[in-house]
Amino acid sequence: MEKYLDLILKSYSGYWNYLRYELIDLNHWDNFFYGLILISVLVWILEIAFPWRKEQALFRKDFWLDTFYMFFNFFLLNLIILIALSNTVAELFNDVLGLVGLSLSSFQLFNVNELPKWLGLFILFIVSDFVQWNTHRLLHRFEWLWNFHKVHHSIKEMGFAGHLRYHWMEPVVYKSILYIPLAIIGGFDAQDVAIIYFFNIAIGHLNHANLGWDYGILKYIFNNPKMHIWHHVKELPKGERFGVNFGITLSLWDYLFKTNYIPHNGRDIAIGFEDDDTFPQDFIGQSMYPAFSKKRKTPPSKS
Repeated sequence: MEKYLDLILKSYSGYWNYLRYELIDLNHWDNFFYGLILISVLVWILEIAFPWRKEQALFRKDFWLDTFYMFFNFFLLNLIILIALSNTVAELFNDVLGLVGLSLSSFQLFNVNELPKWLGLFILFIVSDFVQWNTHRLLHRFEWLWNFHKVHHSIKEMGFAGHLRYHWMEPVVYKSILYIPLAIIGGFDAQDVAIIYFFNIAIGHLNHANLGWDYGILKYIFNNPKMHIWHHVKELPKGERFGVNFGITLSLWDYLFKTNYIPHNGRDIAIGFEDDDTFPQDFIGQSMYPAFSKKRKTPPSKS
């Protein structure tokens, strides 16, 4: 037990030192804090210059709440709970494997450091995106997970900052499921993660932005605003109780597994979920919602 308590303390101090370093040191390209700010500002400028819904306010409904979520989820959440929890659970998992004479390296398929850099990054990107696509489907299918995910779907007007509006339990679920596949591959360093992180953040921001883009032929590979708005549609299509268009960065998986749905231009569709008018409107209320939520009703079908 002392070992794990020590790991928790070291995780907190290590992340705090890292966060301070990110805030004061601008001399490295993979600065996650200022990278997030730069991408956010650039996508916001695109929203202002090329608005899809021209009547939507510059500071749309819940803009500041979403901005708070963006920084809380990507930085403060790690400081409060996630980094210590992740490190401790990973160490515990490895210790359990050690009891039977195994380790994650026993299952490692290959080491990406032995591959060309571009191929290693490609594998990391594809594996992580596919795992997250499947995880996203689980968030919609299982009631207790859906109650966490409702926070994200409570967005009433699409905008770039809505990308990172989600309940703090979501990254716990995503990281837990993603841990083993990435550990089995092994060999990723911080800069590998940074490259993919910035790309995914950019695509995710664009998906939620007030932009009427679909990238032409590339829409069959990359998720895009015209596709993702249908993921947020309030009235689900007939036969799709758990939703459509689950892509994170890639739309490819939705086309391969027939979960794609873009019936027409969705610029003015209502977004949200059934009975979202009773959903809490503040951070604390939304954080506490899953503990007091009721069973999901069967949503109305759209013929």
